Amino acid sequence: MKSDRVGTLRVALVQMNASVGALAANARGIVERAHGAAKGGADLIVFPEMALSGYPPEGLLRNPDFLSDCAKELRALAASLPPEPVVVLGAPIQERKAIFNAAVVFQGGRLRGVHRKRYLSDSDVFDERDFFEAGVRASVVDIGGLRVGLLISDEVCSTHAPQNAFRGAGVAAAVTTAALAFRRGALAVRRKVLGALARQMGVPVLSANLVGGQDESVFDGASLALDARGRLRARADQFVETILHVEVPLEGKRPPRISKGWKGATIRVPRLGSVQKSPRAEGYDGVATSAVPRNSIAPELSDLEQVYGALVLGLRDYVGKNGFGKVVLGLSGGVDSALVAAICVDALGADRVVGVTMPSSITASETLGDALRLAKNLGIEIHTVSIRRLHEAYLEELSPLWPGRPLDLTEENIQARIRANTLMALSNKFGWLVVTTGNKSEVATGYCTLYGDSAGGFSLIRDVPKTLVWTLSRWRNRSGEVIPETIIERAPSAELRPGQKDQDSLPPYDVLDEIIVRYLDRGMRMAAIVADGFDPEVVKRTIRLIDRSEFKRRQAAPGISLTPWVFRSGRRLPITNLYRV
Repeated sequence: MKSDRVGTLRVALVQMNASVGALAANARGIVERAHGAAKGGADLIVFPEMALSGYPPEGLLRNPDFLSDCAKELRALAASLPPEPVVVLGAPIQERKAIFNAAVVFQGGRLRGVHRKRYLSDSDVFDERDFFEAGVRASVVDIGGLRVGLLISDEVCSTHAPQNAFRGAGVAAAVTTAALAFRRGALAVRRKVLGALARQMGVPVLSANLVGGQDESVFDGASLALDARGRLRARADQFVETILHVEVPLEGKRPPRISKGWKGATIRVPRLGSVQKSPRAEGYDGVATSAVPRNSIAPELSDLEQVYGALVLGLRDYVGKNGFGKVVLGLSGGVDSALVAAICVDALGADRVVGVTMPSSITASETLGDALRLAKNLGIEIHTVSIRRLHEAYLEELSPLWPGRPLDLTEENIQARIRANTLMALSNKFGWLVVTTGNKSEVATGYCTLYGDSAGGFSLIRDVPKTLVWTLSRWRNRSGEVIPETIIERAPSAELRPGQKDQDSLPPYDVLDEIIVRYLDRGMRMAAIVADGFDPEVVKRTIRLIDRSEFKRRQAAPGISLTPWVFRSGRRLPITNLYRV
């Protein structure tokens, strides 16, 4: 093809919240957003990885009917999408007995081609190798002579180096469909990886990322566009659905030829009449937003804003997508339940959150008063159910079974289980979701009661260490006291026996959390942790507590993951485990 124009390719990155299995609803959302992007002048519209099926589909991929329905929706999409732009979206496809994670290309009422993901993820979110076959070819979309490289998520940093795969293909830009889960600090890494890819290939790189909560994962969006020098030129907001419009200048008067060494697949679509001549900004060599420049790059959220935003979105989608009207939680007067209550209100609204205080004969008047004050500050429905007589009845019936034995954990844990029964009764009666309030420090070390405070439907802060709970609580109060300061300042206690404090059973939380981070998040060995200045006996005891508590975690409620490889399949230990450090 011959061309003497220098123009601009307008790309829309559609940051969409797709629900796993909701094929018809996802397809309607794709069509609606595609038409909106087309009206905004987009020539190329890119949706996230698995936008049609939701991500990750996991065992649904073993259901032939699910795959057949995906294929039906893809065929229907061809006729429903806007005819002019090229649309790229993620979907599972089946070819004979093989299933692929694919980027499907539509244009002009037709399915023009498919790129099959070559590098499959083995992350903590989804081990794709259990379900998908790997593709074997790189793919480019040839839009009337303008070639755009296609990538899917992990392919940008795989050993199948894209810069080598596209060498000789003459690509003017690369786009990725992505489903990248939120992890603390991952956004900076994501930008770094995509920037390095852009510099290596010498072309702009644009990534459309999924947004929304799916079980234990939160996809944070933050779709990106980087220029050929790896510089950030556009970024969408985190944790919200949006369409990010960007512009890619067409370099040179004539597109480079595909070399004879190119062995990839070329998906050809007709020339786009809407690719217009556009003057190239002096000194500019990458991607420009079509919006006002100062609004083109969403502000980068602080670490605490990102963590809190992930918790809010993850809970909102878990509740909404699973059809719960309200959530219910126990308010102990402690900081964990206070933070969880605040997040629930921010995610769902005060009218959908119910708190229950369940005092015993041991409960201090100060903690009960703080729980009631918190509920008033949040504006939530609150109920008080005393467990004193229930606890006494349990002991009256059970004590004859162990005559003469002293009080121990048995009597303490019965209280926690009575409270769990109370919350589950409300859940059964009204269809409310029980949100548990255990933090990462407790869940990691097993400092919780099986079928007691660990029982429920969703474990919101299970990946939030105790020290971060305090920090987030103070951050939540930045514009005025919501969580009473007395709750934040009080020494933590389970209040299951007189005078009980957490630090009677655990190392100080500032020490404990640092050991947990090293052992779980960083995968450090005991010797390396000790070398960082920690007491060897404290490290050994903590590691033993973590490893021996697997049986509790295996039976606990699912919850949001903020760090990789923690309490998921990637860190799953055998329950019967005789290895000791």
